Amino acid sequence: MNAVAVGPLDLTACVDDALDVQARAFGLSVEEQRVRRGIVLRHLAVPGALSFGATADEGRLVGFVYGVPCDRNQWWSTVVEPYLMRNEHDDWLDDAFTITELHVLPSHQRLGLGRALITGLTDLVDNPRTLLSAIDTESPARSLYRSLGYRDLARRVRFPSAARPYAVMGAPLPLLRLPQTSGATGN
Repeated sequence: MNAVAVGPLDLTACVDDALDVQARAFGLSVEEQRVRRGIVLRHLAVPGALSFGATADEGRLVGFVYGVPCDRNQWWSTVVEPYLMRNEHDDWLDDAFTITELHVLPSHQRLGLGRALITGLTDLVDNPRTLLSAIDTESPARSLYRSLGYRDLARRVRFPSAARPYAVMGAPLPLLRLPQTSGATGN
């Protein structure tokens, strides 16, 4: 496999490529991709939104991550707040950076790209902590997040129209580092 470069990405310019990565990694239908396109573009318009990409083979996008500063008035925050309150963790919604999406093509998973993407992105934020949500099951993604210092703040979180429950996870910044074992290179 060729070397993969990880660095800042103009996600607005390549939103369709990113949604193709998400569809192949997470299993989105064409209709879900269409709906997600508008959501992603709306997120990227939020002040402080950041994105990172992993590119290979003459700029072909193989992974991406993006996020926004947390705002209690955002839809995601309003859904997770009651769950966080039950666990006395709703203060995490203050002064945090929310990882909105992180996806890597299946052919490029388990190479350290997810780790490189999320650490590269969060290294750029001024917030003292970060939040994300992940399907509430033991998975490689949840293992990655734990290895970076994320811990469960709420479990069995139900998002409207989501078939499975999610976990909300939080970590102090900077994220933990482990020895890198991938072909990913930063720039």
